[in-house]
Amino acid sequence: MPALPLDPHILALASLIVFVGALTQSLIGFGMAVVAAPLLYLIEPSLVPGPVILMGFSIAMLTLLRERGALEFNGLQYALLGRIPGGFIGAGLLLVAPQAVLGMTIAIIVAIAVLLSLLRLNLVVNRRSLFIAGVISGIFGNIAAIGGPPLAILLSGKDAKQFRAALSAFFIFSSTIAIVILGLTGLLTLHHFYCSALLLPSVLLGYLVANRLVGRIDKNKTRLMTLVLCSLSAILLAAKSLSALL
Repeated sequence: MPALPLDPHILALASLIVFVGALTQSLIGFGMAVVAAPLLYLIEPSLVPGPVILMGFSIAMLTLLRERGALEFNGLQYALLGRIPGGFIGAGLLLVAPQAVLGMTIAIIVAIAVLLSLLRLNLVVNRRSLFIAGVISGIFGNIAAIGGPPLAILLSGKDAKQFRAALSAFFIFSSTIAIVILGLTGLLTLHHFYCSALLLPSVLLGYLVANRLVGRIDKNKTRLMTLVLCSLSAILLAAKSLSALL
């Protein structure tokens, strides 16, 4: 019998983390990577970014299926265009940066995402801003699988269903771009696909639980709890990476 690609204890903890991430993303439109990436990197660095991107693709597909009636694709193509150069920049950084530096980078990305979410910026949505958000999303996405915050901040004025639908459509296409880029640069292997398959049940469970809560849960409380969890994750990851650097 072939050995599991993950230690059983790590698999159990990773499954819980992925469940929380999938639940968060299905409820508010993004959050799988912001919640899961720093915690998964702490327990098993190989789970970031490849498996997180693959699982993010899965939860985005499921969420879009639920919210497909609210989808408005206007302008998202410019964000996707920006994702391509940003993705190659992010993959290049992955190839040359030491693990501790990447860990610190992920922590900083999460901290920036939390800060920008708290500021509630009201930005103009046009071709240029969508393209810039796509570039930043590509860099963040291929370094840490955290590509959602730049676009989420830009589209925050949309209705909740439209917001979830638009982000899910973006994640489906942008994750595909990221997977191709990681594959071309040798950063995505069969090991990552095996790990993702083992964690997929947690994605499905998070989605099913979210379906029961999506119309009843207080969105502001969900957002606040997500930001608190992300902040704690970033602090823990930053501490671990800093100790390794020193």
